[in-house]
Amino acid sequence: MKSTHTIVLVTIFLFASQFSIGQLQSAMAKKEAEFYKIVNVPIPDDVLLEVGGLALTDKDKLGVSTRRGEVWLIDKPYSQTPTYKKYASGLHEPLGLNFKDNSFYLSQRGELTRLEDKDGDDKADVYKTIYSWPLSGNYHDYSYGPKFKKNGNMLVTLNLSWIGHGASLSKWRGWLLEITPEGEMMPIATGLRSPSGFELNADEEVFYTENQGDWVGSGRMTHLEKGDFAGNPEGLVWTGEPNSPLKLKMQDIEEQSGMSLYEYSKKVPELKAPAIWFPHTILGISTSDILFDTTGGKFGPFEGQLFVGDQGHSKVMRVYMEKINGVYQGAAFNFVEGFSSGILRMIWGSDTSMFVGMTSRGWASTGKENYGLQRLVWSGKIPFEIKTMKAQDDGFILEFTKPVNKGMAENPSAYQVTSFNYKYHNTYGSPIVDQQKAIVHTVELAPDGLSAKLKIDGMRLGFIHQIKAATLKAQTGEKLLHDTGYYTLNEVPGGVLKSKPTQKMEAAKGVAQYKRTNEMPLTWINGVDRKIGIGTKPGLKYDVTEVIVERNQKIELTFNNNDDMLHNLVITQIGIESVNKVGDLALKLGLDGADLNYVPDTDLVLNHTGIVQPGTEEKIYFQTPSKPGEYWIVCTFPGHAASMRAKLIVK
Repeated sequence: MKSTHTIVLVTIFLFASQFSIGQLQSAMAKKEAEFYKIVNVPIPDDVLLEVGGLALTDKDKLGVSTRRGEVWLIDKPYSQTPTYKKYASGLHEPLGLNFKDNSFYLSQRGELTRLEDKDGDDKADVYKTIYSWPLSGNYHDYSYGPKFKKNGNMLVTLNLSWIGHGASLSKWRGWLLEITPEGEMMPIATGLRSPSGFELNADEEVFYTENQGDWVGSGRMTHLEKGDFAGNPEGLVWTGEPNSPLKLKMQDIEEQSGMSLYEYSKKVPELKAPAIWFPHTILGISTSDILFDTTGGKFGPFEGQLFVGDQGHSKVMRVYMEKINGVYQGAAFNFVEGFSSGILRMIWGSDTSMFVGMTSRGWASTGKENYGLQRLVWSGKIPFEIKTMKAQDDGFILEFTKPVNKGMAENPSAYQVTSFNYKYHNTYGSPIVDQQKAIVHTVELAPDGLSAKLKIDGMRLGFIHQIKAATLKAQTGEKLLHDTGYYTLNEVPGGVLKSKPTQKMEAAKGVAQYKRTNEMPLTWINGVDRKIGIGTKPGLKYDVTEVIVERNQKIELTFNNNDDMLHNLVITQIGIESVNKVGDLALKLGLDGADLNYVPDTDLVLNHTGIVQPGTEEKIYFQTPSKPGEYWIVCTFPGHAASMRAKLIVK
């Protein structure tokens, strides 16, 4: 699915008790489980259920398409004794599934297909091509969908290919397409890079999720309308086609504008700024499916909100969205983590539990399993959460799921607000830029204790606003289950921002990292003793498992990132505890992580590279330790540390 940035995937094949990050995640998952329980749907040992799509039939059987080219039909999927039957096979990696009028519909890599069981034996008798599109043969040519409109037309999205960067190597790659049941195709919007997740709301408005990559600073969700350009210019190669709804060209987009995407959208009217940003490595790293809460309150207190899956972090996020001056925007929060594999698909069951379909092969995820099928079930208990976050022209209104402690909630120091942004450029991803603290001046608490209006100086249009309320408690004494939200501010009521400006913060990237030496030290008169090269391979791994060196050797190490996602290389002290601790500390760097190359300032780190872009390399120089032993080489990009490591054996 995603880009094999794969989704800028993140993986941590949990080393259970050995790995402290896994322990921290389990602690949060345990708290969340009091309110939302993850229940396994048993899978037979001989079924490789690498989920690509989920759909319920009108008989409440669960259809599952797999990356292995099969469709399985599961009877009694809510029980612990489901039965599996192979409905179809021989398909080409279908990464979507839908059901309508006694037929399954799915997007294979090269076509939209209808499957029909004519004789009622739960096996497809008809495999009918509705519409086909060309393939380049590139491994990254994923296709997703379909989603049905009320008129019976279907929407599909097509992934860009990958040739060191995203590229539209065959027609309509990077586009949202609308296709009629008769096979007529209408291109709707482009600028998509890795559009695995997309959904329609009750008004048939389309939203899609995007993964970090070239032209994509961080994961995000965008409202797509006909003629929109979502940011990656590779799909613009097809705007000369007679049925294209826009005429913008690739050469109209600057590769390095120095602007944010919001700023650049003011220059290029076709460019649609995201409705929601998901801060990379902080909320997730590879956004996937979107699911609107249409349960009428049967899944908790978040009716009308959206749930968004993350493949790399094996979790579900929650989004409150509002429309101001005709523009969608809103806040994203953590919701439930700890799923068994990388989340790709989510649908509602007839009992209003959430089916979650997962896969990780080649894409990697924090959940250690290669695939999985689980249900998320609400316990009936209401967690203490920030339910909504609504923009005002001079602050935000926070609504809570339970009445807050009055003394705490009325104290402005209980809330910390920081705004920041990402660069819009052709480089893979973006560091956090233009970070600035805001000031909460006053708090006006509603009489029922369920909402608080924060008057804030330092709000900025076009920026993500992190709000943290770590000390806040409910009247019952509970702390917030998730104390941080991220609001994407595109508009304010009335159209004029009245929040006063504040002083800009100093950039963390100015901090010198003395353990990163990119030039040979002048004291090495006789040069290096040894040159070492280390590369990468799929699945978040270095291309070596161990490197043997002598004591006190002068080393020139070249780290070649031949992967399609960001990595670094960090050398740590002797012992598994050291490498685990360094990976843990890297996760805690928060908004400053990218500027610090995700390398924590600790004596456990001996040497390191910076963050190395896909398809590039970096040389570092260091002298091996004088003490023999097993040291470690590890990638500390958040989520990679558990699997992307190798031993450095000093003899």
